[in-house]
Amino acid sequence: MKLADTLDEATIVITCGPGGIGKTTSAAALASAIAVSSNRKVLVVTVDPARRLADALGIPGIGNEPVRVPTTSGELSVAMLDPQASWDALIRRQAPDSSTADRILRNVLYQNITRRFVQSHDYIAMERLYELVQRDEWDLIVVDTPPTRNALDFLDAPTRMADFFSSRFLKWLIAPSRSSVTTLAARPLMYIADRILGAAFLADITEFFLLLNSMYDGFVDRARQVSDVLRRDSTRFVVVSTSERIPVTEASFFDEELRRRDLRVAGWLVNRLLPPSLHSETVEKEIRELRAQQFDDVATARVRDLLCNVTEEWHRRALDEMAVVMTLASGPTPVFGVETAEGLIDTFDGVVRLGQHIVNAESF
Repeated sequence: MKLADTLDEATIVITCGPGGIGKTTSAAALASAIAVSSNRKVLVVTVDPARRLADALGIPGIGNEPVRVPTTSGELSVAMLDPQASWDALIRRQAPDSSTADRILRNVLYQNITRRFVQSHDYIAMERLYELVQRDEWDLIVVDTPPTRNALDFLDAPTRMADFFSSRFLKWLIAPSRSSVTTLAARPLMYIADRILGAAFLADITEFFLLLNSMYDGFVDRARQVSDVLRRDSTRFVVVSTSERIPVTEASFFDEELRRRDLRVAGWLVNRLLPPSLHSETVEKEIRELRAQQFDDVATARVRDLLCNVTEEWHRRALDEMAVVMTLASGPTPVFGVETAEGLIDTFDGVVRLGQHIVNAESF
């Protein structure tokens, strides 16, 4: 079975896993290969592409709005999440009127939350995905996510947003502006908050949440719709990792969490594998034969010993790597592997070739 077989009917592919394992590159390569080799319109949404990857795609200035990648065949578009622009657009869509939207966008607390707090990015990333899906302009959307445990926040953000709007804290915070009885009861707490935070900041907080509450129904309904996108039969997750212990541990945690949430996992993609020739039995035989050779020249003998030692070390690493991969393959998720691809992503054709290796990778 090839990885392409598990993605055959997918309309959304979400790549996830720990940082530093080639996840963003894998997402871009996967999308590029599918776009070039099929008649499907493909969009890849990245979190933060490396500069050389952006250059290879031919779009140095990737932004929030999708842009077409110049290709000789197929149709590929690329976008990079801009949290601030996405939040502003969401507020304008959900606000009951333009005046309320303008007041929220000018609010100091809103500006700080959306610009400085990482947690605010989680929900808007999912919201942005939903908005792109609703456009119905692409046959396939490939999504790059933040590193593993942050990506769990990414998945849970819609539920947390709905829970927040139903929370006692929000109701308590906005209650004084709605009821004189509640105002009297809350006066001691508001007095303390006033002394600690300052009247202006407290006013900003109250106004912000009061305005936000005016969009309660829209936000809660939208959050549920966003969450439903993840659970569609046509949404598939690809868990990306390398064979090293720490990335595998983190990726395994994520794989388990995805399954616990009943989300569809297409498979593991293990990056940067050593060539198969290094873990074959032939290597051991060649090393034994080389060591058995006799050399009169001392320098030549030393070079032979050095070559054998280096080859043995790489052979050992390859065997350890395969042991990890086969352990993963014994689990419920199919495992696919891709060899080290240094230098491939320097050009768009190289990115496509890497993507072809990924989609054609056979399961272990």
